[in-house]
Amino acid sequence: MRPPIASLVILLLVVAALTVIGLTGVHTAGIPQAVLNGEQQIAADTAVSMRTAIEAEAGTVRRKAHAYPATSTSTPTTTLKALTSANKAFLGRALLDAHTGKLLATGGKTVPLAGVDVARTASGHGEVPPRLVTSGGTREILYFARVTLPAQQDDPDQDQYQAPNGTERQWLLVVSEALPALAAYGDGRTAEALDASGTVLATAVHGKASPAAARSGLSAAATRAAKGSGSDTDASGSLLGATTGGRRTVAGWAQVASATGRGETDDLGLVVLTSRAVPPTTTAADYSRFALEAAGTLAVVALLLALALHFSVQQPLLRLYLSAGRLARGATGDGPIASEELSRPVPVHGFGELARIGRALESLRGQLLGESGPQEFPARRGPGYRALAVVCVVVVACWAVPMIFMLNRADTATAVPATVLADQQARTEIATHRIRQSLDQSYTDLSEAATSLAGRSRAAQTEVLRQSLADHRQYRSLYLLDRSGGITLRVGGTPLRTLVHVPHGGGITTVNTSGRIPAIAAYAQVRAVKGKAPAAGVVLFGEIDVKALNSILSRPKLSSVWVTDSHDKVLAASVGYRAFQSLPDSGLTRLVRTTQGAPGTTGTAASAVHRTSSGPSVDAAAPLAQSGPTARLGWHVVTAEPAAALQIPAVQAEQRTMLAGILGLAVSAACLGWLHVVVIRPLRAVAVLVERLAGGDRRTVLHPVNHDEIGSVTRGLELVRQTLAERDRAARSGPAAGPSRSLRENTLQR
Repeated sequence: MRPPIASLVILLLVVAALTVIGLTGVHTAGIPQAVLNGEQQIAADTAVSMRTAIEAEAGTVRRKAHAYPATSTSTPTTTLKALTSANKAFLGRALLDAHTGKLLATGGKTVPLAGVDVARTASGHGEVPPRLVTSGGTREILYFARVTLPAQQDDPDQDQYQAPNGTERQWLLVVSEALPALAAYGDGRTAEALDASGTVLATAVHGKASPAAARSGLSAAATRAAKGSGSDTDASGSLLGATTGGRRTVAGWAQVASATGRGETDDLGLVVLTSRAVPPTTTAADYSRFALEAAGTLAVVALLLALALHFSVQQPLLRLYLSAGRLARGATGDGPIASEELSRPVPVHGFGELARIGRALESLRGQLLGESGPQEFPARRGPGYRALAVVCVVVVACWAVPMIFMLNRADTATAVPATVLADQQARTEIATHRIRQSLDQSYTDLSEAATSLAGRSRAAQTEVLRQSLADHRQYRSLYLLDRSGGITLRVGGTPLRTLVHVPHGGGITTVNTSGRIPAIAAYAQVRAVKGKAPAAGVVLFGEIDVKALNSILSRPKLSSVWVTDSHDKVLAASVGYRAFQSLPDSGLTRLVRTTQGAPGTTGTAASAVHRTSSGPSVDAAAPLAQSGPTARLGWHVVTAEPAAALQIPAVQAEQRTMLAGILGLAVSAACLGWLHVVVIRPLRAVAVLVERLAGGDRRTVLHPVNHDEIGSVTRGLELVRQTLAERDRAARSGPAAGPSRSLRENTLQR
């Protein structure tokens, strides 16, 4: 009996303490934590975009080197030209002997090879990662690839760059390229790429940036923080700069490194720093007084419930326990002691079940003394202890329900600061850039494969497609279409396409409008070569695995990301979805439509705060592309983040107030339910049994279920039942009216 009551009081006091701790920790002053976290995530997203661009370029250089059809008569000059002439982004290119490091051929700007041990670099295991070097006062990235040539045939006039006969030749391709273009998203934001020493390598500004004086020292602080991150290669963080003109500079930094395992960019030491001047919060909100008042009220409720349960349940039950034990001793004992036990009347305490049991025990005492016979009790009952438990829950609910549904409710229009809303829009634009980057790369890779198919035999084309499928994991199927739309050559999985069409040019499209999996495909024309066998088809399609697209959508603090088509149907998402379903909220659909510009234009990004069943949600949408192969698709990227996850003070106060109310209600319901199971329900059962026993039922055996107060009462009643049953049997057999008479006489003598 005592544990449920004690647990109820203790747990309600714990909820009161948690209410104070949780709400006093919410305050708005200066720069909200949500703004700092948003800038950190923007820096991290920008770093991911830069890392992806570097890794994609390194992979392209290697694939071209591996796919180069080298022969024993290939020369360095022709090899270098074949490998690099198509890429105009290369600043310089060089081909070196992998064993000696000797320069064999060059092109474009001189490649800065100082400090590069060619022989050691080429002899290592695995691929050679890019390196950051200095050339003419500017920083460039070197990309490496090994080129293997077959053994040379006997040739008395072999050149000096050729290896001895009978062995393969190993060359090292080195190309230099400028850092990937850096982009800043969000009005007034500056993005910088830093090296390990804190030197600014590239800068991008969107709109009017904060003054340089306000950002002074942030570069050095960011590089120090990156170096101190230890083993966290993809570490990120936030910084606060100076205040200028009433605005505080908020900065975020992130390493350009792999998030999982060893990556291409881990050794470059690059750090992305983003910064923006934001106005500090002018209106402070303190929830300490509310927390103390709510906690004090709950503490008073807990003490009142404890007193009510103590005086109405605990004490009456203990008295009943003592009375039942005394009655059992009187029924089973003999002599003056037993007479004394039965001479004292059974007090009736409390109400409900305890009062019923007390009245029945008093009737049994009279029956043991022979003063009365079986007594019938009315079937109609008043309110019992079950009603008391319900009243206790209702009392706690009077405190909890306002906490859950009424108090500290965040205003959807003003709860989310404008800075946080702008950060959500900027992150959506970065996600759009990352998706566009992936789709553009898929189209580029497919175009290269389509170029390789021209003029080749069917067997050679099949091998090209198989190699492309192996090199580019984003494709699930590659196939050629003829002019009628039929598939003439295929490698990989079964195509998902249901739309039979032969488009012109190249780009990205969808090839189905229904089914379980959306089919997004890149396509490119296969040109005919005069004088050679025609290609097996005229258009090469590469269906992009939607899982590969979904995997790049997920980012921390960006819980839900969707890619929608021109009809606002979902094509890919970072969360579970059904193919071609509508967006999960009508507010998101309206937001997408606000991004649409004039006819023939792609529109601009937009953001808004929507009220959902779980609280305010910070949402944004942006068109996928303004140029490139995805420009005219009309696709959008939509993001939604619960405001509760962004550490916004007003929303935090609402969520913690609701949590306190839910905890209080749950604790009271659990403890009072526990009390009902171990006390109230057994009392109701015992009340029915003891009334039957007092009414003359001597056959029903009373089994104690638990080893507690109620179990002891049940055991005492069973002893009384046995005594009365023996007396009834003796009365029916004739000679034994004596025991009752002797007990009564002894009582009268006393």
